[in-house]
Amino acid sequence: MNPQDILNFWFNELTPADWFAKSDALDKTIRKRFGEVLVACAAGECWHWRADDAAGAGTGGLGRLAEILVLDQFSRNVYRDDARAFAQDPMALALAQEAVARGVDRAMEASQRAFLYMPYMHSESPVVHDEAMRLFDQPGLETNYDFEVKHRDIIVRFGRYPHRNAMLRRASTPSELEFLSQPGSSF
Repeated sequence: MNPQDILNFWFNELTPADWFAKSDALDKTIRKRFGEVLVACAAGECWHWRADDAAGAGTGGLGRLAEILVLDQFSRNVYRDDARAFAQDPMALALAQEAVARGVDRAMEASQRAFLYMPYMHSESPVVHDEAMRLFDQPGLETNYDFEVKHRDIIVRFGRYPHRNAMLRRASTPSELEFLSQPGSSF
């Protein structure tokens, strides 16, 4: 498996509607095709994909983007409704923060940048969401920005994502339970 296989699958085989839809069939496909690479990425074994971050490499951080997609997106499909879906979030965020610090995001298309920044949106840190607001506030990312505002508002209100509580074995507060009873509360 190489980074281009990940990128081709995500950006060419899937449609934007597939990216955020809950689908048992898609979860099964990702688990079968990419489950082993998820384990390898989570173990830090795909660091060589990041070699394209170097200045003049010509691929603009796409290997790093592939690694982030596996850790941040595929994990949610492979481990749907399981705490392991979020276990790779810190590593995905660190990789995204390094990419932004190096400026590799600036050479990417808007759809690629959106997924490079997605670990910021998935964070439960208000400080990280402050940066996410800045990152998503760019031409071509307007829809993502709107979702970031909604995500940030939940973090400001609760300090965490209440829809993760059951999976992470966290007790929900009465206000979180009331919030979770509302339509669209868990995206």
